[in-house]
Amino acid sequence: MTVVEDVTQQVRCIVADGVARIVLDRPEKLNALGPPQRERLISLLDQAGSSVLVRAVVLSGVGRAFCAGGDLSRPRRDPDVDGQPARVVGETGPGVRSAQALIAAVLDCPKPVIAAVNGVAAGMGAQLALAADFVVASTRARFAELFITRGIVPDAGAAYLLPRILGLHLAKRLLLLGGDLPIVEAERLGIVHQVVEPEELQTAADALAARLAAGPTVAIGLAKRLLNQSLDSDRVAAFDREEMAVAMNVWTEDSAEGLRSFTEKRDPVFRGW
Repeated sequence: MTVVEDVTQQVRCIVADGVARIVLDRPEKLNALGPPQRERLISLLDQAGSSVLVRAVVLSGVGRAFCAGGDLSRPRRDPDVDGQPARVVGETGPGVRSAQALIAAVLDCPKPVIAAVNGVAAGMGAQLALAADFVVASTRARFAELFITRGIVPDAGAAYLLPRILGLHLAKRLLLLGGDLPIVEAERLGIVHQVVEPEELQTAADALAARLAAGPTVAIGLAKRLLNQSLDSDRVAAFDREEMAVAMNVWTEDSAEGLRSFTEKRDPVFRGW
């Protein structure tokens, strides 16, 4: 009998106090993401990005892993009856594209995204965490890039993302040799915002999310876009985009509140629009 998985329970979301808390809940699979789970996660990130009720996002995993990457236990398609292969050499199918779309959804989300990494983040799971704007990690966390050790070309945007975050040579060390990035080294490199004991992880992630959710949401989203685009643009294009972002933001209520609070010598109270 085929067991039908309830993807809404495997990738859950609760919105409260301006924070969308998205939880990967497949502990028996180390929170590995098959196509249904990826599609669900992309949809939740899209909803969070467009909702005025959401001003920050927290990604976390249940169990001893954050995310073990793609779900490799899913069966391959059988060959057609006439003996033709299910797919030809060079055809990746939707799997690679959906993995890329997931990383893009994190990068492009206009709300700040926090990854609360409780354990191993491997392959696509490592990219999922590192694509976030902030990483809060347990002392038990580690990032693993094991594609090459399984004869697989790195995917989920790894060859694009990792050099920009880690630098080219460290990215090569991880991706070409198939290695781990221990949390101590990740913290030394500055790619982890905070390292805490396992029992303190949720509290630390919630505190950071609350701080971001109390900020000027539109300005934060525009600043995030400018920062991400700066890695692929020249100075003229970057300055043009900056000017447009400033012009857009100046009409927001939060921008006006920021100026009022400055002249009135008080802390601002931002509303998110």
